[in-house]
Amino acid sequence: MDVDQHENFPIASVLLPKTLRAPVGIIYQVVRTAADIAGEGDWSAAERHARLADFRAGLDAVAQRRAAPVHALLFGKLAGVIAQYTLPLGPFYDLLDGCAQDIDTKRYADRAALVDYCRRSAHPVGHLMLHLIGAATPRNLADADAICTASQLISFWLDVAADWKRQRVYLPQADLRRFGVSEAQIAGGVVDDAWRALMAYEVDFVRDTLVRGAPLALRMPGRLGIELSAAVHAGLRFLERIERAGYDVFREQPVLTPFDWCVVAARTVAMQLSRRVGVTARSIEGNA
Repeated sequence: MDVDQHENFPIASVLLPKTLRAPVGIIYQVVRTAADIAGEGDWSAAERHARLADFRAGLDAVAQRRAAPVHALLFGKLAGVIAQYTLPLGPFYDLLDGCAQDIDTKRYADRAALVDYCRRSAHPVGHLMLHLIGAATPRNLADADAICTASQLISFWLDVAADWKRQRVYLPQADLRRFGVSEAQIAGGVVDDAWRALMAYEVDFVRDTLVRGAPLALRMPGRLGIELSAAVHAGLRFLERIERAGYDVFREQPVLTPFDWCVVAARTVAMQLSRRVGVTARSIEGNA
């Protein structure tokens, strides 16, 4: 796909300040294009790596302040954003490393290896957002990493069945062995006590991680704080839906209904007004 032909993705949330919607949209196009190269289409692994190498050459051109040899329009826009906001290029290179890893790595030995993958696949987006608003302090970056890790893992737990069809298993192999869950069980969509115990373990870790990073939302100004609070509560609501489905993510992927989004909105408002994240992870979830 030539992203130069797809410039107008409606991805910037209405909650974002207008001044940030254009740069966020350009960053999203860069991220989305690299991700599509790694995971979409019918290319072989070698072809994907070759296309990512071309994409990296475009990023190198931005770093060297010259015209990009590929996707010239997109990289030209990115160069303008980087110059205007003094963005570091490191997160973009990390994202490309994450895309390359996703082409070849179909299994993760343990949770540490999976979180390390999130460091390349998810953390860079949070870092870039903080740099955009001049808030990339060590504390903010650490909290953003927690939120981004949790968000990435939530998407993995929701997509267990879809990922299996793509020959990917993001559940750590060590955890599968610990709870006695086989890959054949994933293939068959078998939800038994062992599966529920495994998923409860993974969900609890993600919830704790998300709550650990949540104070970042209270330190962000205006609309950004509201947006981040909503993202936190949407993630927590997805985890609650997984639990209420008895951890069956095979037959009907948990989704948020209009009622769920009302709950997310109410909790977001309460968090912003009280300026408190909550006493414990469970207290944030509530019983709605």
